[in-house]
Amino acid sequence: MANDHLGDRLAKLRRMADLTQEGLAEKSGVSVDVVRKLEQRRKQSARLPTLHALAKGLDVELTTLLGDPPAVPSTGDAEPPELVAVRRAIMPPLFAPPPVSDGADRLSLPMLRAEIADAWTLYHAAEFGRVMEVLPGVIADARLAAAVGRGRDRLEGQHALGKALQLGGHLAIRLGKTDLGLSSLERAIAAADSSEDPLLPAMICNSVAWAYQRQNRLDDAQSLAVHAADGVEREHSTSAEGLRVWGGLIMSAATSTARNGDYGGASDMMLTAEQATTRLAQLPAPADGRMVSIFSRSSVRIERVRLAVQHARPDEALELARGMRLSADTPPSWRTWLLLDVARAFADIGDAAGAVASLEKLQRVAPGWMRHHTLAVSIVADLWAGPARPPGLRKLAQNLGVAD
Repeated sequence: MANDHLGDRLAKLRRMADLTQEGLAEKSGVSVDVVRKLEQRRKQSARLPTLHALAKGLDVELTTLLGDPPAVPSTGDAEPPELVAVRRAIMPPLFAPPPVSDGADRLSLPMLRAEIADAWTLYHAAEFGRVMEVLPGVIADARLAAAVGRGRDRLEGQHALGKALQLGGHLAIRLGKTDLGLSSLERAIAAADSSEDPLLPAMICNSVAWAYQRQNRLDDAQSLAVHAADGVEREHSTSAEGLRVWGGLIMSAATSTARNGDYGGASDMMLTAEQATTRLAQLPAPADGRMVSIFSRSSVRIERVRLAVQHARPDEALELARGMRLSADTPPSWRTWLLLDVARAFADIGDAAGAVASLEKLQRVAPGWMRHHTLAVSIVADLWAGPARPPGLRKLAQNLGVAD
């Protein structure tokens, strides 16, 4: 079912649930017209709140409805060796001997921290294949440091293990393996609790909330993010690190709130977060920002654009994006998302030329990422099926396999 059109997956899951199109519409709260158009391939995609509602009506995880990410099918075939290695690193074999060191080649904790930060940089650049290659070694090094260190070194080893396993959770979720992701994040929280870093468990809770979102557990995601944010605000809101962790959690809670149908409440949360970013400039910057939650005026504005697009507010999205200046620390993956959302907003208002211009820029910035992203393909497919085909659209359609 990995390579099916969204409408094909929807129809198959609906029949498995023994529902008519009208029955699914009633159970999910989505109009029967939308269900029909998706199943007839007259709509290439649907907004995330609609997808969450359909998944809830079908009683399946969101990832089941969306299908598998590229190169990681759940068809029953053997997983690729790289993913098996990641899985084995996250969950070592039972009764395997613990890591040992004779002290002759003692791990350098500064080098280990740099190794983990570099792996996170690869992740934020959407280099998921490279992350799969390096992550097993990173987790092994961190697990060794956590096992053999003494005193402060042991605490720093636990911190490194928490960050490495958090990255394992993120990667697994990106690959559609949410259960593996949650398993990695649970282990990450255990390591974080042993590290005596008060902010690390909260950061990992944010990752867990994201996993819950992918499983359509929106209430769980929202309550977890709010609970963790309240704890950070009480104890650690006076440092840049604490403010960034708090802000990331508020953004996560807002996303779940919006996907649960309360766009107004989500907008209020986002405005509160954006106003708080002005305090960051007045605080000393973190020693290594790559190891702390992403939170800045740019990231909040990007997320606001995304929520507006997802909730059929394209004019609002374009107004938010107009004249936006991204901060230097905005990860490449966030920049690509912004371009994709702007393209979707232009398409929604009928400005095919504006959508193509944004997609052409995205093609230059991240050609590999664009080829494998279902939303990019669906936008181009919708434009190709439309009445106007501005210059540049044919090349995009050919590159994405939409046209010959």
